[in-house]
Amino acid sequence: MPIWLYELSPLHQALVVIAFVEIISIAGLLLARRYVVPRFHYSEGINDAVSGTVQAIGVFYGITVGLIAVGVWNTNTSASDLVSREASSIATLFRDCSGYPSPLREELRTGLREYTAFIINEAWPAQQRGRNVERGRTLIDDFQTKLYAFSPSSPSQVALHTETLRAFNNLLDYRRLRIDAVNNSGLSGTMWAVIWMGAAISIGVAYFYKIADPKLHVVLVVLMAGFLAVVLFMITINDRPFYGAVGISPDPYRVVLERLIDASK
Repeated sequence: MPIWLYELSPLHQALVVIAFVEIISIAGLLLARRYVVPRFHYSEGINDAVSGTVQAIGVFYGITVGLIAVGVWNTNTSASDLVSREASSIATLFRDCSGYPSPLREELRTGLREYTAFIINEAWPAQQRGRNVERGRTLIDDFQTKLYAFSPSSPSQVALHTETLRAFNNLLDYRRLRIDAVNNSGLSGTMWAVIWMGAAISIGVAYFYKIADPKLHVVLVVLMAGFLAVVLFMITINDRPFYGAVGISPDPYRVVLERLIDASK
């Protein structure tokens, strides 16, 4: 789906998806009734045959879309959990840094504060537009240089430094997974092709009902298209968990910044 769609509010996004599906469906119906349907010879009971076809396609398409929707929801949930884990790893690392001697302690904690503020104020707005900001890597590299330069001089410092390095490695892992999720999340083009082709076939079969009143035929197609549009909207809004105004928020990082990092000053 185009990135600009995720920049809209949920209401406007839903209206765009529904309007697009409805307009295409109604236009297809009018063209089919004018140019396609008159070319066929309709016999008695043809509507029963069309109904059976609609039901069969609807069942298989519903199962397919349902499985896709579950997979998209799981992706969204996993991304949200990943954000919480990265925020927790920052909090753990910040507490571990409190055991280092001054002035290294202040330098490490300041570096973590800068990185957390960067995520909230720079990285997140960029992620919502499908981009990454390179400054995060610079902040992490600076922190790593200072941390790795420390030489423990006692058994207690060795234990502390070991735990801090483990916490730092966890932060690196969660950061990498988050960036990968931003760049690689979302259904493939093939999956979207299956979804849209299935929707077109599901609605297109309904064009072949033998209904004398065109207004009644339009109403039936509008109802089918509206239902499919709502399902497509649900998939779309969860397909890119970090994109747009409805994406995952940086609230876990704000909690760490406000209630732990800034509160410790």
